[in-house]
Amino acid sequence: MSLRHVTDIDLPEHLKEGGFDHVAAHRRSARLYVAHTANDAVDVIDCRRDCYLYSIADLPGVAGVLVSDERDLVFTSNRRENTIAIFPGSGETRRVKVGVGIAPNGLAYDPRRNLLLVAHVGVPAVKESFTLSVVDVKNESEVASILVPGRTRWAVFDAGADVFYVNIADPPEIVAVAAMEPFRVVRAFPISSAGPHGLDLDRERTRLFCACDGGKLFSLDARSGKVFAEANLTGVPDVVFLNAALNRLYVAIGDPGVIDVLEAEGLRRSETVRTERGAHTIGFDAARNKVYAFLPGSHRAAVYVDE
Repeated sequence: MSLRHVTDIDLPEHLKEGGFDHVAAHRRSARLYVAHTANDAVDVIDCRRDCYLYSIADLPGVAGVLVSDERDLVFTSNRRENTIAIFPGSGETRRVKVGVGIAPNGLAYDPRRNLLLVAHVGVPAVKESFTLSVVDVKNESEVASILVPGRTRWAVFDAGADVFYVNIADPPEIVAVAAMEPFRVVRAFPISSAGPHGLDLDRERTRLFCACDGGKLFSLDARSGKVFAEANLTGVPDVVFLNAALNRLYVAIGDPGVIDVLEAEGLRRSETVRTERGAHTIGFDAARNKVYAFLPGSHRAAVYVDE
């Protein structure tokens, strides 16, 4: 199997310096939402026809994007105004913003409790600005703020264990917050490489996949933190996505601009696909086995099918 390039999608030109950030797929509408940080907007792509649809504006410094298919909701983290936005996935007819901590970034969601965890990048010069917020989505309010030991990166929710996991860049570790009592860190797993960054979860096998700035990828037990395997990557990674159906991992690497494709079992690299320098963001459409690489230099999305 390999990633086959099928088309490119032109996206709006950048209005200022910057590019793209997190991406999330909405299964029901077959749409992909990408944070176009340079435009303070989210661009929306039709995954069936592989075309640009429209942009959602007024999201200053948008970084994180997350979709809940269970609740038909889309969330964004807006780093420049310290808010998260909430709107329905079936149409952005009503948008709500909730104030959170400093420089929100990663997002994870518990659909059963309707709780959104927001991980903040913070500001090193501001004391105790490395925090997590817990937002009650129904009541549109922050209900908890949790101090963590360093700058956060990606976050995921493990419904089987009722736990949020969050990557911490320094000290390099993954922290866990119990959804039942989301007011404190309940455990932490040390990571033996600098800068845990991208994070994804294999729900069936209860494995976490952690891509680190040190050029390493780890597979570890989501309950104990035991490392199953590790692998060297082509460069400094950002996003990692698991294709559970094919048991493959896609890791975006901005320099030199590639996607490393690895087997989830054992982390053997099967291929490296060239994208564009600076393309550190990818999206994954599980329903169609498509990978979207977002190219900041040419403001396009390159579309690949795994076959």
